[in-house]
Amino acid sequence: MRARSRDDFRHLLLLLPAGIVFAAFFLVPLGQLFLIGGSGKSGYAGYADILVHPKYLRSLVSTLALAAATTVATLLLSTTAGLFLVRNAFPGRALLVAMLTLPLAFPGVVIGFMVIMLAGRQGLIGDVTQALTGEKLVFAYSMAGLFMGYVYFSVPRTVLTIMASAEKLDPRLEEAARSLGASRLRVLADVILPGLKPALLAAGAICFATAMGAFGTAFTLATRIDVLPMTIYTEFTLQANIAVAAALSFVLGAVTWAALALARTASGATVAAAG
Repeated sequence: MRARSRDDFRHLLLLLPAGIVFAAFFLVPLGQLFLIGGSGKSGYAGYADILVHPKYLRSLVSTLALAAATTVATLLLSTTAGLFLVRNAFPGRALLVAMLTLPLAFPGVVIGFMVIMLAGRQGLIGDVTQALTGEKLVFAYSMAGLFMGYVYFSVPRTVLTIMASAEKLDPRLEEAARSLGASRLRVLADVILPGLKPALLAAGAICFATAMGAFGTAFTLATRIDVLPMTIYTEFTLQANIAVAAALSFVLGAVTWAALALARTASGATVAAAG
């Protein structure tokens, strides 16, 4: 009994540094953020006001829609590319994988400038469409441009996760399904995708969380973009409305945490947000 008590005490000592860091860098700042969010004119009712105020509600809905669309598009692209790269060997495969992961080296601001170079007023797409139709297509400074940027930096994280999971799939299950007369689509739906489900949920949660809170790309393209990180920035720096900015930040963090927790529960695996 005493040995067990000593072991429990050692475990507590080992966990103590992690607990201190967790409290200092998560619990205390989050609690302070919550208190500041309730220090405005409406008090803690200000959190409810976010859901009824047209500006803040529109920003929240836009952010959720953009994050969901980014997640779906990223999973479709990454699953297709990941399965192809795992199942096929060809010259230049390693180089292609390296190119797919290249956006991991770029911060959000750089990706924003790349979107402008492609779909901005002086971008390649505008020049091509003007030459073909006489009208310049410009969408870099809208939700479409931000969507392009988010997908661009989300695919590398997701495709690596999908590839790692696809390499662990048992090929005998697919062979058994084909021997029973299953079509390729049937094998994909009943064997491959269920096998990739934990990876898809984890990668999708990370993609959703990153798109919810990404700021650098939105800041670069922020001419006509109304997403929650930009709204928080505006309220804090331009309006000096610190209470509303804190409340919006807390809501943003709560929604993101809920998505990660849901994915972790559904996949039974550890899910962590990328910065």
